[in-house]
Amino acid sequence: MTVNEGLFNRVFLWTLSILALAVIYAPPIYLVAISFNASLQPGLPGLSDLSLRWYAALPKETALMSALWQSLLIAGVTATAATLLSLLATLAYFELKRARSLWFLAMVLPMFVPGVIAGLALSAIFTQSGIKSSAITVIAGHLLWAMPFAFIVILTSFSAVKPSYLMAADDLGASRWRQFRDITLPLIRPGLISGFIFAFLLSLNEFTRAFYLAGRQNTLPVVLFGKMNSGASPVIYAISGAILLLSILVVAGAMQMAGRARAR
Repeated sequence: MTVNEGLFNRVFLWTLSILALAVIYAPPIYLVAISFNASLQPGLPGLSDLSLRWYAALPKETALMSALWQSLLIAGVTATAATLLSLLATLAYFELKRARSLWFLAMVLPMFVPGVIAGLALSAIFTQSGIKSSAITVIAGHLLWAMPFAFIVILTSFSAVKPSYLMAADDLGASRWRQFRDITLPLIRPGLISGFIFAFLLSLNEFTRAFYLAGRQNTLPVVLFGKMNSGASPVIYAISGAILLLSILVVAGAMQMAGRARAR
């Protein structure tokens, strides 16, 4: 390969990467930008036009705020349950021998089921069982969606647990529980945190399953969908921008905590 060919390849790859990042991040950046626009029409504001008007109007939107708190509650319960169940599923994965591949397939299969099919199926099952739509039914649907992702994240974090660590602890007389508490758990803590945040954000932004499973109190994505169909309000951009910025801060904080944990 000549010098010119190597330079061309690097320029091509960098250009392709920048274009891909622009396609991914341009829409959310635009959404955040227009959320600070005081005008009624969504256009990019100049520095002199920046305003917190629509953010200040958020507390007055009772339907949006109620849906937001409902979504946060559902996301918190879903993320907690998904993290704990995924941890148990990961421990079972390492205990299995012949059926390990089958167990992995069973755990990740729900992520390939379309949301419409999953939502309709769960809705039909709950209806036939006499279970009314509520936050519990939404949590059940979100748990099936978020748990495979949390399982993969936690399973990956177990690469930090070397068999020699556990063998040394076993030689020193440590029980299985003591090995898990003092060795395994500290090493996989970054994975548990990442899995929790992943599941939380997946649940918070899930629309399709919640649309079929929500009761009288809808989640935020369902309410936003209804408001967009009835005529977009600038407040929608404000609450979307606030959630996006909060998600970025949470992920950045989790990455920093994980980095500190690895350093220790």
